[in-house]
Amino acid sequence: MAILEIVKYPDQRLREECEDITEFNQDIKKLAKDMAETMYEAPGVGLAGPQIGVLKNIIVLDQHSGSEDHENQLLTLINPEIVEGSGKVNSEEGCLSIPGLKETVKRFEKVSVKAKDVDGKDLEIEADEFLAIVLQHEIDHLNGVLFIDHLSKLKQRLAKAKIKKANAS
Repeated sequence: MAILEIVKYPDQRLREECEDITEFNQDIKKLAKDMAETMYEAPGVGLAGPQIGVLKNIIVLDQHSGSEDHENQLLTLINPEIVEGSGKVNSEEGCLSIPGLKETVKRFEKVSVKAKDVDGKDLEIEADEFLAIVLQHEIDHLNGVLFIDHLSKLKQRLAKAKIKKANAS
């Protein structure tokens, strides 16, 4: 396994739409393990393909990252897609690709997601609360969307100014 480099904003790879994974093989399993190791090392609760420069539809997440039994909570989702969302909730979010910035984002309170596991088996996940937020955040990455894109234009300008200032120092 390997710790991978996390791509930082404003790298354009974070704005790319990812390709579906069609071959479920040892390379995908190794990528998933490396992504999980990178996420835990960072530390974070989720990581998407573009955040490590891989423009493929793969995410890893663990809403309990940092707890002792985190390995039992790891989810690896291939080609995930939100099929339904309901309710609204405000959540404070950050991102491994935008270190040091946290902002409040409006998300669905509950989501239904379909995906595949690393063996290509179909998965369906019904999620609410924190897991629903993490799923939406990571799936956004696969579509070239960052959490700052959900902010008002004014808050986006302020956030981008903060990021620029932080990157300059």
